[in-house]
Amino acid sequence: MSVLVDAGPLVALIDRGQGEIHRRCVAVLRTLPGPLSTTWPCLTEAMYFIGDLAGWKGQEALWRFVERGALEIHNASNAEIKRMRVLMEKYCDTPMDLADASLVVAAETLEQRRIFTLDSDFRVYQINGTTSFEIVP
Repeated sequence: MSVLVDAGPLVALIDRGQGEIHRRCVAVLRTLPGPLSTTWPCLTEAMYFIGDLAGWKGQEALWRFVERGALEIHNASNAEIKRMRVLMEKYCDTPMDLADASLVVAAETLEQRRIFTLDSDFRVYQINGTTSFEIVP
C-alpha cells in the first residue's frame, strides 16, 4: 500500500539546498514502498514552493515523479471536497489549510494511516475523528 506524502517532503526531495532535511527525506524515500500518493492541493503547493526555490527545473523534476509513476495523485470526489470544508472548520484553530485537509480526507478514503510529512500539525489531525496518523519520518 502506498504512503501519503505532503508538499514539504516533495519539495525537500528536489531542493538540495535544504541540506539535512533533503538528505533525510531522500533516505526515508528509499525505505518506503512506492509509489507515493498525494492530492492535487498538495501537488499545487509543492509546485509553487519548488518553483519559487528552483524555478522550472525544480517543477520539471516534480513532474517527472508523476510521469514515471513514483507519485500518484488522488482525485477527490464531491463528497470528499465537502469533507475537506468540514475538517478545515473543525481544525480552524490549528489552522488547517486545504492541502492538509485533502490529505486527511485521502487518508480516510484510502484507509491509509502513514503519511510522509514535515508538518507537526499531522500529530493533531485525526482520521475519521478517531485515528492518529503514523508519521514518516
